[in-house]
Amino acid sequence: MGLSENTSQTKILLESGTNELEIMEFTISGEVFGINVAKVREILMAQEVKKMPNSHDVVEGVFKPRDEIITVIDLGKYLNLPKPKDIGHDIFIVTHFNKLNFAFRVNSVVGIDRVSWKDIKKPDRVIYGGDEGAATGIAEYKDRLITILDFEKIIAEISPESSIQFEAIEKLGDRKCNDKTILIVEDSMLLSKLIIECLHKAGYKNTVKADNGQEAWDYLLEVKTCGDPIENHVSCIVSDIEMPLM
Repeated sequence: MGLSENTSQTKILLESGTNELEIMEFTISGEVFGINVAKVREILMAQEVKKMPNSHDVVEGVFKPRDEIITVIDLGKYLNLPKPKDIGHDIFIVTHFNKLNFAFRVNSVVGIDRVSWKDIKKPDRVIYGGDEGAATGIAEYKDRLITILDFEKIIAEISPESSIQFEAIEKLGDRKCNDKTILIVEDSMLLSKLIIECLHKAGYKNTVKADNGQEAWDYLLEVKTCGDPIENHVSCIVSDIEMPLM
């Protein structure tokens, strides 16, 4: 099942200012999880997987749906959830982000939900593993809570080389410190941490962090009301395209 049409609709939805997000709801061992539809390329019935030697513990192996080889990740194993007895109807959710394709094994796909950003809450860091937790949000939808997973973090743990790399900055040698303020707006705890670390290595030590669009907007309004030139408080904004709350 291709999702190019759904992905296109999601982009239109976000651009229209409705402040909503489409998430694909799926289950693992009876637990309900979600993924941003914009990250999903297609869903397939689980297929035979070729095991790869010396791979990460949660990597099942690879499969070749067409003319490409895709790595399969056992998402339930990553989340330390018990394996169900019947896996004959498992689903592969094939994702595409950071220019990479991965397939995640789940037990079932429930459907696509349209959720308001105001109904997506930041997870409790104590319950969901602190700053390194796998949940990026908890969505309230009808009569249930859906845990939205931070797939960028999961991939970065399994395949560190696919994430932001510091080597390119280090090759540039010593960098002069720059006191210009940079505002980082990113809801993924992992990505915001990596971006800030990269900026600091590049000499930009003066960074301000916002977890969502509303926090960033409030910060900019506060700066505006103080009467100083905006450049004195923020010279650059690094933002995710999709932002919770606003």
